[in-house]
Amino acid sequence: MSLESVALISGSSHPALSRKISEILGVPLTDTLVTRFSDGEIRVQINESVRQKRVFIIQSLHRPANDHIMEMLLLADAALRASAAEINLVVPYYAYARQDRKDRPRVPISAKVLANLMESVGADRVIVVDLHAEQIQGFFNVPVEHITALPLFAEYLKSLNLEDLVVVSPDAGGAKRADKLAKKLGAELAIIYKMRPRPNAVEVFDVIGNVEGKNCVIVDDIVDTAGTLVAAAEMLLKKGAKSVRACITHGVLSGPAVERINNSKLTELVLTDTIPTDDKPIKVKKVLSVAPIMAEVIRRVVEGKPLSILFE
Repeated sequence: MSLESVALISGSSHPALSRKISEILGVPLTDTLVTRFSDGEIRVQINESVRQKRVFIIQSLHRPANDHIMEMLLLADAALRASAAEINLVVPYYAYARQDRKDRPRVPISAKVLANLMESVGADRVIVVDLHAEQIQGFFNVPVEHITALPLFAEYLKSLNLEDLVVVSPDAGGAKRADKLAKKLGAELAIIYKMRPRPNAVEVFDVIGNVEGKNCVIVDDIVDTAGTLVAAAEMLLKKGAKSVRACITHGVLSGPAVERINNSKLTELVLTDTIPTDDKPIKVKKVLSVAPIMAEVIRRVVEGKPLSILFE
């Protein structure tokens, strides 16, 4: 099946990324109206026919997450009621992913609630980038294409020709991700041991692995308030690291994040554009685009080709 059967619909959360994907595929974005009533209710309208089209709705669920979620659901419902043949939700950043389990009594599993909502409006497939917890894929009863930004980071780091490279996981939970990047780079691996006494508060203790005299790269899926990141960088430098840079997929960057990073000794912060960060004046920021990967995923889904090559 060719790309002629595809309708690309962009939500309002990240139009720049949608345009990049559209340009790479050579498929124009479908004319869509997104407005609000005076009381704040979201109103959407698809201004072109999507009858029997394979619809791909591109919407990153960053702040204000709830508005972006509702907009995505309404666009999906509009496409379903317009007789679309298939509805694919392209979600570069999946909100509520950090609430993936019951970690205390009487709390919801919010990531599952969002999955239920996405399926309730007829989603046939969901395409995401670097979920905070891989098991979120199991919350869905439809195919989930879980793509990683690690190849982007590996390609960029190789271009720097860094010697004595160590890939560092900021916690035990991210060790698998860090190990994958280390293997791509032929680098050593280190893991930071930490405890989190309360949300958005991090207490760093020690590092497992040799970082003295090394160029360290911290790899993680999310940087939010940057407390973990800055504390980890400071600890690595105290342990004798030559330099510390970070490769983070999703630049949430809320609250004091920008100030903390700018006042830190990070050599570089490498982000992807799953979340727009143009308004974040970070001195050491480098942004890599996921648009080529997302476009290739869409192409392969439409043409019925395997996606395994994107994980290599």
